Amino acid sequence: MALRRILTVDDPALHKVCRPVTKFDKKLCNLLDDMKETLVEANGVGLAAPQVGILRRVIVIDTGEELVELINPKIVETSGEQEDVEGCLSVPGEYWLVKRPSFARVCATDRDGNEIELSGEGLTARCICHECDHLDGHIYTEIASRRLTDEELEEMRKESEA
Repeated sequence: MALRRILTVDDPALHKVCRPVTKFDKKLCNLLDDMKETLVEANGVGLAAPQVGILRRVIVIDTGEELVELINPKIVETSGEQEDVEGCLSVPGEYWLVKRPSFARVCATDRDGNEIELSGEGLTARCICHECDHLDGHIYTEIASRRLTDEELEEMRKESEA
């Protein structure tokens, strides 16, 4: 396994539509292992392959319950609405308010090509939508209502520590 460099928002690769994975081989397994290691090292919640320069439909998500690998994910159901603070490893140091569905269900395949499904509310739904957007060349700031100020972020940090 190896850490991968996370691209930032000005990199053209982050604005391209990714191609589906068609080969479930050692190369894919290495990518998934590297992405998981990179996500953990960066202390992130989700990571999409284009964020490490690979234009394939691959994401990893870790909302604290389990680390999930999704290949060729397709959102098949959403409902409700939530607005919350969102950040991105490719937009370091910035946090924005973003409306997302409060529930999302995605169908995908695992590293062996087996069909899997992931659904969740709250952070899981937000992460599914955020990472799937990356696969279509979109960054969360495109749909954000506003960027949070440093003062707002400091106040949120203080509240979470209390």
